[in-house]
Amino acid sequence: MERLTYFIRRLLLVIPTFLAITLLVFGLTSLVPGGPVEQRIAQMRGMGSGEAGGRGGVNALISEDQKAAIMREFGFDKPFLQRYWTWLVPDVMGLRAYSYKYNNKTVWTLISERLPVSLTFGITGFVLTYLICVPLGIAKALRNGTTFDLLSSVVVLVLYAIPAFAFGMILKVLLCGTSDHFLDWFPIGGFRSEGWAQMSTWDQIKDQTHHMFLPVLCYVIGNFAVLTVLMKNSLLDQISQDYVRTVLAKGGTMKRAIWGHALRNAVIPIVTGIGGLLTIMFAGSVLIERVFSINGFGLLSLDALIGRDYMVFMGTLGLSAVLGLIGRIVSDFCYVLVDPRINFGKEV
Repeated sequence: MERLTYFIRRLLLVIPTFLAITLLVFGLTSLVPGGPVEQRIAQMRGMGSGEAGGRGGVNALISEDQKAAIMREFGFDKPFLQRYWTWLVPDVMGLRAYSYKYNNKTVWTLISERLPVSLTFGITGFVLTYLICVPLGIAKALRNGTTFDLLSSVVVLVLYAIPAFAFGMILKVLLCGTSDHFLDWFPIGGFRSEGWAQMSTWDQIKDQTHHMFLPVLCYVIGNFAVLTVLMKNSLLDQISQDYVRTVLAKGGTMKRAIWGHALRNAVIPIVTGIGGLLTIMFAGSVLIERVFSINGFGLLSLDALIGRDYMVFMGTLGLSAVLGLIGRIVSDFCYVLVDPRINFGKEV
């Protein structure tokens, strides 16, 4: 009963937390110069959007009636809280609102076009990360102090020191034929080749794998070191516990003590990260998508922020915030499933 109460409280806390996040960001986007009003005024004066950041000189060249009409067009003539309420409820977190940049498309239309891409890369990278890092962490723990452990630690630390997007740029230079001096094994970017729909099933699989290999490799590298070291240290900590020595004292083998008892407790910190899958699937990695020119959810959010398309940016932010908050609750739920002894009842 205490656990149920805890999860109900966590669900209720999602509401004020979400409101605080979105209200703060919504306010900041209203104050940042260079928004849609300034850009439209700059366009009317034949100026580039890069000069639209100022509020004085450009606005002075436009009549007050013209400026008021532009503000009405974008809804900036209404009070702040009224605009936020419109975004939150009638527009359903802005998903029904129309993009400033793509006038004939709603925010949800733009997001839904990118979802298959983000889901493909996010789920693939997430699954491969666990399939590689968890066994590697177990192997390092069982061979702690050996040559294998030392050499793999060097590789892990080197990869940890290289940001995922920088690693992607290196791979792109070396393996994507960007120079005559390097290899041309993989496409320089994109999600699929042109004419993918007309290919046979087997050719579609090969083409998709060909395009996904380097970006997914960068996704895995991003969490590779942390997850591997966490798995190793967690298992080593469990092996040193009294219950493992008790199993050995009763005649059990080390293999039985580890695989039958220690491993289940060791994976608790690993399993709790599954809740992050909700945000990983959609957000992915913005910089990796930028490096490989992948039109995913993360890149959509970045382009919207740079282009001051606040409706799209707030829509992606709202969706990411909801998924992130729910993901934390899912992590706690996984924690309870793996270890029934956990009781959150008195923590909130």
